[in-house]
Amino acid sequence: MLAPVTTPDISAPAPASAPATSETILFEGHPATCPTIGAWVIVVLTLGLAWFVFLARSRSTRFKITTQRVVVETGLLSKRMDQLDVYRINDFVVERPFGQRLAGTGNLVLTAMDRTTPEMRLVGLGTDVVALYERLRTAAEEAKRARGVRVLDNELQPAR
Repeated sequence: MLAPVTTPDISAPAPASAPATSETILFEGHPATCPTIGAWVIVVLTLGLAWFVFLARSRSTRFKITTQRVVVETGLLSKRMDQLDVYRINDFVVERPFGQRLAGTGNLVLTAMDRTTPEMRLVGLGTDVVALYERLRTAAEEAKRARGVRVLDNELQPAR
């Protein structure tokens, strides 16, 4: 007698050898239209006409920061997308000049082990950049740990 034929359950996920980490969005949006107090002064002096220029410049850039990658898309008509994997980030710099602190914006500069993008500047972020930095730094450490990446500092020691 023949054994009954069973079909595999397609709806059940296949077991993975390594646990998959979910990607969470930390920030998504455009830079602030008027990121500094100086920009606001220019808007007032030009009776609001400069605001349209600042708006076009702001809308030509889009940031998407997740726990796995940082994506910057630039351009109004022709688009360019630049991506940086979070586990490649070596150093973070938070810039909050006085004019940006008054406007509630800031910059985040990421230095990475990437040949095509050794430095990525996220300018005019209209969010709490310090909190974003903390979440992104934690995500980078977790991504490095999950991939087994270790960063060695090969700084030369002074001769004695």
